[in-house]
Amino acid sequence: MAECGKTSITGKSREQITRRRFIAGATALSFTVIKPELVRGYDASSKVDLGIIGCGGRGTWIAELFKQHGGYNVVAVADYFQDRVDGCGGKLGVDNARRYTGLSGYRKLLDKVDAVAIESPPYFHPQQAADAVDAGCHVYVAKPLAVDAPGCRSIGDSGKKATAKKLCFLVDFQTRADKFYMEALKRVHDGALGRFAFGESIYHAGCPFGRMYKTWRDAPKNPENRLRAWGLDRILSGDIITEQNIHTLDVMSWIMNQEPIWAVGTGGRTVRPVGTCWDHFALLFEYPNNVGITFSSRQIEGHGTQPSGIRNRMFGAKGVLETEYGGQVLIRAKGEDFYRGGKSPGIFKEGAVVNIATFHKNITSKNFDNPTVAPSVRSNLVTILGRTAAYEGRKVTWKEIIKSKKKLDANLKGLKA
Repeated sequence: MAECGKTSITGKSREQITRRRFIAGATALSFTVIKPELVRGYDASSKVDLGIIGCGGRGTWIAELFKQHGGYNVVAVADYFQDRVDGCGGKLGVDNARRYTGLSGYRKLLDKVDAVAIESPPYFHPQQAADAVDAGCHVYVAKPLAVDAPGCRSIGDSGKKATAKKLCFLVDFQTRADKFYMEALKRVHDGALGRFAFGESIYHAGCPFGRMYKTWRDAPKNPENRLRAWGLDRILSGDIITEQNIHTLDVMSWIMNQEPIWAVGTGGRTVRPVGTCWDHFALLFEYPNNVGITFSSRQIEGHGTQPSGIRNRMFGAKGVLETEYGGQVLIRAKGEDFYRGGKSPGIFKEGAVVNIATFHKNITSKNFDNPTVAPSVRSNLVTILGRTAAYEGRKVTWKEIIKSKKKLDANLKGLKA
């Protein structure tokens, strides 16, 4: 574990950085750039001092996986809420003095850690990641990366800056760490399907945020409850198409391996009684070479209808790719193009475990290529393309989205800094 006044595995002198980084004001900070030549060597058994930003259910769960890996010391935690930092910090044995609260509390842990895991609501990811990279921290970030196009560009810039500063930046997509998905997609890109014809992408599930309904109803009287019920807020979460459906739209983007041209679609809130998020979307994405992919999602009761879950299909001249998150991944084709694949029912946890191990390996082996950033940014932008088309009821082009300067404002008035 890195201690104040000593040099950690990223070469950061704790006392030195504290003096140079923090200036007057609750949130005003400047950051010291770490020179590559100051980073000392370390081996695969080195412990990485880790800070957790976002201590809700998933944040605490992922923190425990980091601890179980054996290559990390979880030494600091940050969340807006005291009960959450105490819950997470208590489970992991984090000192009370290193449990930080408030909107900017995470900044106080950046000089005390080698790396951060960002598990806060998506709205906050771009700024938190940028601050972490500027502070010389390796970054492990949950998806989605951002809720708007400027946020996506910010994450892309942070990834590039991390590489330039010899830091690791990893985005946690479980499917991209699964052996069946990886092999199937490799075969697809090598031509197993032949010329693409059309595709289908779905995310059909019930509402995962029912537990937040009562909290949301109390939000007008207490703005902190809106933050607690962030999954029902379209700005804090990015709406269901970005916050949840990014899983299947990332696979779609992975299959196509290029940007869509445009999207059209619709959606709405038909069943869910509270919140500002929609509970369903229905879209068409067009890709180059006249390839269309339909997409639909729901967070409403399906009454047993099948198929459900997170599924993708791509039809080609020679075969068909079928994928299901946690289910069968295969290529239906003749001869050598047939791929039986397999199932990964534990993909939700197993994918995270693989990514946590990869993050540690990249840090200790000084691999700063950060290949997960660019495709993840593209997938995130795909969700925003579809969301914008549905919200505005018109055809929206990729060129329009990547140039968009529209930044969502959560209006966090009433919350403590």
